[in-house]
Amino acid sequence: MAEITNCPGAFGSDNQAGVHPEILDALARANAGSAPAYGADELTQKIEARFAAIFERDCAVFLVGTGTAANALALSAMCPPHGAILCHEEAHIVNDECTAPEFYTGGARQCAVGGVGGKPDLVELEQALKALTLRGIHSVKPSVLSLSNATELGTTYSPSQLAEYGSFARHNGLRLHVDGARFANALAFHGCTPADLSWRAGVDVLTLGATKNGALAAEAVVFFDPSLADGFAYKRKRAGQLWSKHRFLSAQFDAWFEDDLWLALAGHANAMARTLAAGLRQVDGVELPLPIEANEVFPVLPDGMAEKLWQQGFQFYPWPTVPGMVRLVTSYKTESEEVARFLSAVQSL
Repeated sequence: MAEITNCPGAFGSDNQAGVHPEILDALARANAGSAPAYGADELTQKIEARFAAIFERDCAVFLVGTGTAANALALSAMCPPHGAILCHEEAHIVNDECTAPEFYTGGARQCAVGGVGGKPDLVELEQALKALTLRGIHSVKPSVLSLSNATELGTTYSPSQLAEYGSFARHNGLRLHVDGARFANALAFHGCTPADLSWRAGVDVLTLGATKNGALAAEAVVFFDPSLADGFAYKRKRAGQLWSKHRFLSAQFDAWFEDDLWLALAGHANAMARTLAAGLRQVDGVELPLPIEANEVFPVLPDGMAEKLWQQGFQFYPWPTVPGMVRLVTSYKTESEEVARFLSAVQSL
């Protein structure tokens, strides 16, 4: 078996981190004995009730294995084939999901706009709506506004900011979807309740990701408007996302929520990002044009520095938003020593 090689600092993605030990233990416990298949087990019933308690509201919850499946299936329940999904031009659903939203919606169009820090500009959204409705039935019908919290540029929406978009969506007859692949990081940053950062701000459907924050493979589609969940169980089955051994999805969420582990893991990742950013600010020639509000840092490095860091074994990605920009992602598993090694290498260059 090939060994996983260590590097001086793994900042490519929070997906690089392994599974948290408490979640592995929960999987091992779920592995003992047998249980009814396809979500008919007691653990799944328990976790569905737990979502309602955490979000302080009855909601329909469907567990799946990947974030792409969660987003694409959620949007398919919100947007018809002749509809349009408005989002930011940096959105994961536009750039990183290989037309899965278009496929599962049956052909809905994604309409991306600009905006500072990964957040759609409300004026540009207004203009996009006018352009889409100008031709009436000859164009597509605006149906969904999709946001990411945290955004793809590491910023977050506060409850009041999110409510502004919720009001915009309702005023224009749109449903509001939130890609919450890093929802726990946004929640840890703002210190508010899950309800305040979701349905109380006008969110209709949240895709809640645990995979980037300590789980093996666990995502949830959370419907705060139960009417949108009508028939969704069939959509999940048709997409191949109804796991026969469903209890292993539920076991991950059960451990993730226990004693607020999910917030502790996200809080650690956020803290490592802040430490990384603080050190980078001390280096001449390095710019940090974006605020640090979750677990992603987007420095603009001097010419040639990224290449030299890669040669030393550090892992991170170039980012096309600004020339010279790279993306550094911390995780629950990031150690302060990794951050120190990276900062030392940057300073030496």
